[in-house]
Amino acid sequence: MRRAMPMDYVYHVDSGRVSLRLNEGEGTTRQVGMVEGPCWLNATCAVLGEAPLVDAIADTELRVQRVPLSAFAAEMAGLPATARSVLSGVALAHRQQTELAVSRLAKDAEARCAEWLLRHAEPVHDTPGALSVFLRERKRMIAAQLGIAPETFSRVLRQLRERSLISGSGRVLNLVDPGGLRALAGA
Repeated sequence: MRRAMPMDYVYHVDSGRVSLRLNEGEGTTRQVGMVEGPCWLNATCAVLGEAPLVDAIADTELRVQRVPLSAFAAEMAGLPATARSVLSGVALAHRQQTELAVSRLAKDAEARCAEWLLRHAEPVHDTPGALSVFLRERKRMIAAQLGIAPETFSRVLRQLRERSLISGSGRVLNLVDPGGLRALAGA
């Protein structure tokens, strides 16, 4: 399975071990995790209609079942609405955890903070095009989500202010330069 490549099949690993990696080019990879059958390899992607976030490489001999994406989708459509809703919620949570793991491996603290700010931005009601982030959690909780120390989070916010990418303090941060934040986040 290749990262960011569209899928035609959903894979069930009956037996064997698969390494989940980030291929960074030039033969360099970082391991994100490992799964061992029996398990679904990319069902989250199929449920959400998204491409994989990581590469999957066989670590051992595998016994795998390939289910055409259209057949998987038809089976999903046949489930009761409540079951589909639960499955979608679990898939979304799994995707977010995988995104967090990938972000922690591939991005520095500034890039992760910029990405977090963009993901939590909300339009300002009285100013067209303006975006703000309302810090609804304590900074130490946000820092923990980003995998950094609270002091690092505060330092990065200060640096983003000094670079005129954000403004404000306390519970409301204004995104002065969303394009600059996107570039910093690598988005």
